[in-house]
Amino acid sequence: MKRCSLVSVGGFCRAWLVGLLWCGIPLVPSLFGAEAPAPLSQLTELIALSPDTGVRLDILRGISAALQGQRSVPMPSGWSAVEETLSTSDNTEVRSLAQSLGLTFGSQKAMAALRSTAADSKAPVELRQAAIESLLRVHDATLAPLLQSQLSDPGVRAVALRGLGGYDDPQTPTAVLAVYEGLNGNERRDALNTLSSRVAYARPLLASIAAGKVPKSDLTADLVRQLRNLKDEPLRTQLTEVWGVIHETSPDMQAEVEKYKSIYWAGGSQPGDAPRGRAVFNRICAQCHHLFDSGGNVGPNITGANRGDLDYLLQNILYPNAVIPNEYRAATLETKDGRVVTGIIKSQSASGYLVQTVNEQVTLPRNEVTKVEQSEISMMPEGLIASLQPQEIRDLLYYLGRPGQVPLPAAP
Repeated sequence: MKRCSLVSVGGFCRAWLVGLLWCGIPLVPSLFGAEAPAPLSQLTELIALSPDTGVRLDILRGISAALQGQRSVPMPSGWSAVEETLSTSDNTEVRSLAQSLGLTFGSQKAMAALRSTAADSKAPVELRQAAIESLLRVHDATLAPLLQSQLSDPGVRAVALRGLGGYDDPQTPTAVLAVYEGLNGNERRDALNTLSSRVAYARPLLASIAAGKVPKSDLTADLVRQLRNLKDEPLRTQLTEVWGVIHETSPDMQAEVEKYKSIYWAGGSQPGDAPRGRAVFNRICAQCHHLFDSGGNVGPNITGANRGDLDYLLQNILYPNAVIPNEYRAATLETKDGRVVTGIIKSQSASGYLVQTVNEQVTLPRNEVTKVEQSEISMMPEGLIASLQPQEIRDLLYYLGRPGQVPLPAAP
């Protein structure tokens, strides 16, 4: 590559950068051995040459996108000096991207600065969250105790709860269960997903449910399936004692539909309460399905579905595996340190997998994954409403059949 003059940086070199990143020139170090590939060093030199913040941002964003999924990359020549310069930039995004890339390049200065930011209760919440997410991306080996210490802080609690799933630390179940009672609905989902990700975490969770410290009703059908995916027989026995016998399918689909129709119509001419039904939907469905103006995007958007037909509703709720589009098939991935992740593989590359779970997107480096099983079943589990009380079932079905959004129940 010819060195760009400062005059040409905004034109030719920016075009060269875009071409480099989009035309398939590889930056992944595993393909090049122990040394950083030449393009990274050239891009680092280009950052040093350019005084233009916009050009620097283009380059930093491009490198960050190209290295997505890489926990560790050899440091390109000249990076230490560039990192020092960028750390004093007036642009917040420049500083943040430089710090994040410094982590990927093994910069101890970046590591120490981000740990300090993550633990600083006086720092802006957005910066603390970004610091934790950057440390999670490179799998900082010392991060688990820091995350546990942040569970009492509402500003970063959610990202800490999700992040703990990536670490095999014996103190995590105790720390999470100690704050569980004070968590809001979404935080409880994050906590339960983390506690269901490993056998060593799941056992204390089920013991807490058995002791009445965690409500049994919080253990939804998707979490039950995740616990079964851990494939530990003593744990399955413990799960049966807490949850009951789990049936994957019913021998008579129509009989099952009629059973729930009877429950529904037992409520009279107006079987349910729509606001209460929305609360039930938010608890067990909204993580995956978008309805009206809110919800997740793991499963199909059901706003335009045939929700006015009770038979249609029940058939799709009770038998989600009857017809499964490929984009909604579940996969189970196991990692070297015993974590099990259930979700939809959104993309995969030579470096790793991007997996959409019910509560987050997880990037798993390929060299840390020991097993991948593509399931023939839907991400939506069977038995979703089996644990609900009859009135909760009526409220949910009534809400799902409404033509428009309703308010949530008034706070007590």
